[in-house]
Amino acid sequence: MATVTFENTTRIYPKSKSRAVDRLNLEINDGEFLVLVGPSGCGKTTSLRMLAGLEDVDEGTIKIDGKDVVNLAPRSRDIAMVFQNYALYPHMNVAENMGFALKIARLPKAEITSRVQEAAKILDLEEYLKRKPGQLSGGQRQRVAMGRAIVRQPRVFLMDEPLSNLDAKLRVATRGQIAALQRRLGVTTVYVTHDQVEAMTMGDRVAVMKDGVLQQCDTPRVLYDSPVNAFVAGFIGSPAMNLVEGTLADGGVMLGETVIPLPRDLHQQAGGSGSTVTVGLRPESIELTTEGHGIPAVVNIVEELGAEAYVYAQLAAHFNRSVTATSDVIARVEPRTAPASGDKIHLRIREEAILLFDAQTGVRITVGGAPASTPAQAAAPAVPAA
Repeated sequence: MATVTFENTTRIYPKSKSRAVDRLNLEINDGEFLVLVGPSGCGKTTSLRMLAGLEDVDEGTIKIDGKDVVNLAPRSRDIAMVFQNYALYPHMNVAENMGFALKIARLPKAEITSRVQEAAKILDLEEYLKRKPGQLSGGQRQRVAMGRAIVRQPRVFLMDEPLSNLDAKLRVATRGQIAALQRRLGVTTVYVTHDQVEAMTMGDRVAVMKDGVLQQCDTPRVLYDSPVNAFVAGFIGSPAMNLVEGTLADGGVMLGETVIPLPRDLHQQAGGSGSTVTVGLRPESIELTTEGHGIPAVVNIVEELGAEAYVYAQLAAHFNRSVTATSDVIARVEPRTAPASGDKIHLRIREEAILLFDAQTGVRITVGGAPASTPAQAAAPAVPAA
């Protein structure tokens, strides 16, 4: 096991004017499961490949257990990587695939067999050891790739979107297996995904990236409740947080023609009456209410998921034959009393759940002016929201 440290780590690809990874500072604890998440092109895979030694580091350093590994060959870093496409040898059976790296390292046959058998037992692959990859399902091949990493007994596991080739049902089952396996083995793990649901359900901490810059790194709960900017707020959560433009009025913020009360200190910190802000509302913080109360809206569609339903609606300034829509929002409602498409409804906002963001920079506005819960290791220049 080991700690991993990125210190101002930067990667600039040849012939590119932008930084694929821009001064990444991140401390990964011994035995921690850390997930790098973000949209395509945000720099998460490049960060992983720099740690693996598959990409050059143009500025800064990467340390494993305090030792700078930037100039070490990949084979000297004592890491194991699980790739998106599994990278199994089709002409070898499962046992041979899992033990190949050990064979190259010239370990005794008895030790190779022992390690392969132990990993196969952990991954429930014992009955498949003599099969070729072409005879396995996607989930089984993914477990073989995991087994190949496990037998090496590395200090660090690196996983680059290992579930992306699996169907939705198998992904849900396998992500739980990977998380449980990592906790059982206790090996420091860096996991890359673009799927924020994977990130939230698997990671001890989650690092959110955008345009090569680390936005925030914290536990899933803190990211959900206290995002530092509008990008993190909109990226984390399924469905995503509603981000609605609002105008500060006396005592609160105006959405449509309705003023939602705000604490006085937060109101002042946001700039006072007349200022434009971005209002963050989680779907579960919006409730249906009766006519004459709350914000008028028109239902576009309703998604019924059995235990819950999501209403996609447009906030309206007023109701008449030509409704003037101001913003789209998503509200989580009781499915048995969900409205129908085209219905006129009224929405009540839970005032304590409102978050405010600067309309220009996207940075979250808090009392005192400091973004909430920004971990020291995730410090990065403020960037505009998406």
